[in-house]
Amino acid sequence: MAYNSTHEYLNIVDRLTDVYNIPNNITDSLLGYLKFIYRSELEDRYSAPMLWIGMYIALASLVCILFMVADLLHGLCSRMLWVPSKYFTINSASLTAISIAMKLPVDLTGSMPGYVDQVAKLGSMAFMCTMMANLLPCLGTMESNELLSNLAALSIQVITLVVNVCIQMQTGAVSISTHKEDPRIIQLTSPTHISTHPNPVLPFIYVILLVFLLIVYICSSLAILRSKQILDSKYQSGHERASKHIQPFPGEIVTVEKLQNHVRKHWMMVESGSCLHFITACFHTTSASGVICLLVTILHTYTMSGTIKAMLAKDYDSDYGWSMLVILIVQSIGVLIGTIVPLSRCFATLEFKTSFSIHFKVFKVEHHWTRKLNDWRQASIRLPFHSRRLNVVIETSKRLIIYICIQLQVGVVVLCKIIALIPIVFVICFHYLKAVFSSLRRYDKNLGPLNLGILPYILYFENGMRVGKRTMEAFSKSVNALIQKGAKGQPNDLIKLIEGKSTFGFHGVARFDQTYNIPSWSPEVPFHAACWRLPVVTLTAIAVSLPEIEKEEVDCLLECVREGLLYVTLVEKNLNFMYDSQQAAETLWREISTNKWLGKELQNPAFQKSTAGQIVKWFRDNATHYLEGGIWNRDMHRLICGNSMYRITETILCTYNTNIDDATLSQKELFDSLSSMIADIIAACLTNLPQIIIMKCHYMSAIKERRTRVKDAAQLLGETIEIIRLLQDHRIPRMNPNDMPYLNKWRGYISDEVSSFLFVFLFRFRPFVHILILLTLEYEPQ
Repeated sequence: MAYNSTHEYLNIVDRLTDVYNIPNNITDSLLGYLKFIYRSELEDRYSAPMLWIGMYIALASLVCILFMVADLLHGLCSRMLWVPSKYFTINSASLTAISIAMKLPVDLTGSMPGYVDQVAKLGSMAFMCTMMANLLPCLGTMESNELLSNLAALSIQVITLVVNVCIQMQTGAVSISTHKEDPRIIQLTSPTHISTHPNPVLPFIYVILLVFLLIVYICSSLAILRSKQILDSKYQSGHERASKHIQPFPGEIVTVEKLQNHVRKHWMMVESGSCLHFITACFHTTSASGVICLLVTILHTYTMSGTIKAMLAKDYDSDYGWSMLVILIVQSIGVLIGTIVPLSRCFATLEFKTSFSIHFKVFKVEHHWTRKLNDWRQASIRLPFHSRRLNVVIETSKRLIIYICIQLQVGVVVLCKIIALIPIVFVICFHYLKAVFSSLRRYDKNLGPLNLGILPYILYFENGMRVGKRTMEAFSKSVNALIQKGAKGQPNDLIKLIEGKSTFGFHGVARFDQTYNIPSWSPEVPFHAACWRLPVVTLTAIAVSLPEIEKEEVDCLLECVREGLLYVTLVEKNLNFMYDSQQAAETLWREISTNKWLGKELQNPAFQKSTAGQIVKWFRDNATHYLEGGIWNRDMHRLICGNSMYRITETILCTYNTNIDDATLSQKELFDSLSSMIADIIAACLTNLPQIIIMKCHYMSAIKERRTRVKDAAQLLGETIEIIRLLQDHRIPRMNPNDMPYLNKWRGYISDEVSSFLFVFLFRFRPFVHILILLTLEYEPQ
């Protein structure tokens, strides 16, 4: 009868009245139930979309599971058994997905009459415990403000869940105790006649575990705030120690071996401390959360063992329909998979201890757990009240409340240490088996001497700890993988250009521009030689325009310049920032990529019958035209490019003393000369690459960004490792390392070296020079 519509019920009552002549009082009683039937029919109509809402809950749960699996795979592939939270972290997106996945236990009004419905609600609570255990290490990656906001959001969500479940436990909506009901009611209302329901104690256990995990989150956050300060101080000390022997001397660049060692040391520091996954993995709260997660899995498995019969009998009679079965299966898989990560962290943590004695100091709470609370307790509060007595009362109350929090913090830490003792038995067995089969294990050959030098650079927030060989191997392999990844993207064409065209001593740096008289009609144009990119791009424009050069050679040069400009730009933006010249060079390079120079075609048909000198003269004349007619405010970039072209073309014409009408200078000779100067300028600029790599490692700002900077340094080292080795074979001027990023400083040092060389030559061989001068003066041509 409960499933008949309102109209069908009215027809039944009318038939009973007409056929059987039942009394009016009975008819009135029957019609009194009409309102309840109508309301039930409306509820059925309104709850029709609940099936798809249930699928939405299952989808949100599946998303959380996939992110947990991604973290697990990332940890295994990186050989990081503490499984850093890279994908499944606390943020607005993940909290939204979790809130959707937790709709069943939060729902206060939804009826859960079936056995599968009840187990699905309990399974959601178990899934929440598992997710909280997985999310714990991500607290270490957050800044203070971010940590506070995310922890507050998670706390509100967990407290809401706990309160709602407690209300449902009181009302009987969760785990109904059916033994008090009339068996006839159970038989009529339960379609599958299953008289057993989940244990009513389970919701109470899950509530306690959720509250305890939330307290663990708060305690870990307080320890993280202090641990960051400790590790930041240790990072500063390690950075200063690593930087003592990395500074270059005049006339040399840092070797590849020193750079690799320097990057590796900083990588060890950021992996073990700066990204703070490693810190949270060492907390006893992490081990405790792993044990709690295992307990939840055991309880949920026990609950699921009696659910198979109900699932086969389709004992789900809630508004969610068969979607309850999907939710139960998906979240049960999530509980099983999500347990692997906390357990892995739990056992990996034990590898970081020198001995098991640190675990047995159960009642000793380290300083970093309570230091932040003590600081707050001792800090004074500025109150707006003028009453001294009121201020004393408030200050005393504050100290009392914080004292209670400190005692609670100590109690939670001690309890976590006790819980963390449980995995020790398994670890002892593991180490015993490891000792038995130690002869079969093989570690990376590079770990032997390398670990001894890198071990002091692994940061610890707690005394008496160490990193095992497996962890050292994971750190070492991760930085090696970054360097190798960078090596796969080496600029091979640029390496060939430097190897084949660059001169010993980078003489092209001083040779490309020897024009010392600035034209009177361009007094406002800045000297272009302060920028590295501008002369490279200008020289490339001339080389590309030579028609007698094979297209393959021109394309190869363009590719070499393209690769070189990437690193030249990196040097300029980090060490030598000159906005106007660099913008002009960037604009000119984009134009050359389209085969133009200041709006003129580089592949000019008129060049087919021109000599090399005539082509150079054409560039000089057009540059002069721009310099004479340009307006500085409007054509600033064109004036800078024109000035660069004028000076370079004047230098070429004066150097070769070329008559523009003859062909004494072939285009091939000019192309080779231009390529050599381009290679010298790029190579001289790239001698600053070691300084860039060192500077990236020396980034001392936000802790969260250090890992990204060191990662970039490792990849840059891999990309440029062959270039740095090539440049070590060149003779570098004995200049101040601080002057190396500036092109005009290079030109000055090289000119001074040439002048010094001529002075020494004339001084040592002055008798022969004197005789040569006399012979020249006495010689009279016939």
